[in-house]
Amino acid sequence: MITRRTISSDDAERILQLSENHFLDVKSIDVTPAKTSKAISAFANAGGGELFIGIDENKKHELPARSWRGFSNEESANGFFQVFEKLDPLGNSFFYEFLHSDSNPGLLLHLVVNKTQSIIKSSDGRTYIRKNAQSLPVNDEQITRLKLDKGINSYEDEVLNLSFDVISNSETTIEFLLDAIPTAEPEDWLKKQFLVSSSKPTVAGILLFSDNPQAILPKRSAVKILRYQTKADAERDFLVGDPETIEGPIYHLIYNSVDRVREIIEGIEKIGPSGMERVRYPQEALHELLTNAVLHRDYSIAADVQVRIFDNRVEIESPGKLPGHVTVENIVKTQFARNPKIVRIVNKFKNPPNKDVGEGINTAFEAMEKLRLKKPIFDELDGSVLVTLSHESLASPEQIVMEYLKESDEITNQIARELTGIKSENTMKNVFYRLRDRGELEQSPKVPGKKHSWRKAKPS
Repeated sequence: MITRRTISSDDAERILQLSENHFLDVKSIDVTPAKTSKAISAFANAGGGELFIGIDENKKHELPARSWRGFSNEESANGFFQVFEKLDPLGNSFFYEFLHSDSNPGLLLHLVVNKTQSIIKSSDGRTYIRKNAQSLPVNDEQITRLKLDKGINSYEDEVLNLSFDVISNSETTIEFLLDAIPTAEPEDWLKKQFLVSSSKPTVAGILLFSDNPQAILPKRSAVKILRYQTKADAERDFLVGDPETIEGPIYHLIYNSVDRVREIIEGIEKIGPSGMERVRYPQEALHELLTNAVLHRDYSIAADVQVRIFDNRVEIESPGKLPGHVTVENIVKTQFARNPKIVRIVNKFKNPPNKDVGEGINTAFEAMEKLRLKKPIFDELDGSVLVTLSHESLASPEQIVMEYLKESDEITNQIARELTGIKSENTMKNVFYRLRDRGELEQSPKVPGKKHSWRKAKPS
């Protein structure tokens, strides 16, 4: 039974005003079911989306005027449902409902398509992806890329034309086996882990056990660290020194990168209640998010993981889109390993960087909350995932101001903006005015040559 939901005239009008984009499409009931299946394929293979069937567009005008003309009854849409049900394997990633509005004729069919782990083909047997407001067919090369993006295929299994002893006789392998499995023979153990094929190492084998993976996989296996002395965007004028590149097998790469990032952050100061103080980020959050970036990146893309350290935030950018059905909305609750061999085997190392497999992002969120800092923000860019750790307090601007005045006699607009992260001078003034109106603040007496400031209100 398809859900039927009645919506208000205002909600119906909002739907008619929606703009078609990367995540939304509208169709007339005159469109063929096969054509709608192209949109479903495109949404499922990209980031998901919504489709409304039952909206006419009048394109004679410069701006298309839309009108609601839905199905006369539920049975009238049966041809669409027959096509939808053949789109396999959609499973629970596909939902539809009828929308009814008293002020508009007929039933609007509303489809919600989630991002899928598998590739979805339309009824014509072709694969589509969503680009801006279009559903476009993809060729064989693009399908290969799509499989890597979704994690159906993993670059970690690619075989490299190198001698097996690059990993079987490396110091990294010998040290690992002595620590973890002292009775194992390197060649036998590596073969049993499927890190070798036809006597040649795989990408996973090189990343884990080569002493110098970056010489074999340049520009795609290191971590690049950049320090920008600004709170604004990453511009070369604000770059401090040269970017640093951390190299080595994955286990050492993660730990050495985290240590270096921590060292740089410890040199950053900010204004606090007692004057200048060191910026603090939770070690667990930095460790877990950097570990996540290295282990789950797309190694088929020739780009290093980047860590950009600003005065008020840390950005970690990992090459590759979010794999499988993972989105920025469900990333905390969903687990999917793009590189399962790497994730599994690095967990066998002594003191593994991914000690609690599957819990890293949760740990990062909890660590930020313990320090009363805002939670990490994830963004999926065109070919990478960006996570931002902001040094912004969970406290309200009013709380931050009053906390500062527990240790200091006065506070200026500039200092308050430094503390709260508020950029606008006028917005900060409004915070002061609210505190004044509540009887908590008063303006300090004006002193020639000094900036205007505020202080705690004296008891009347």
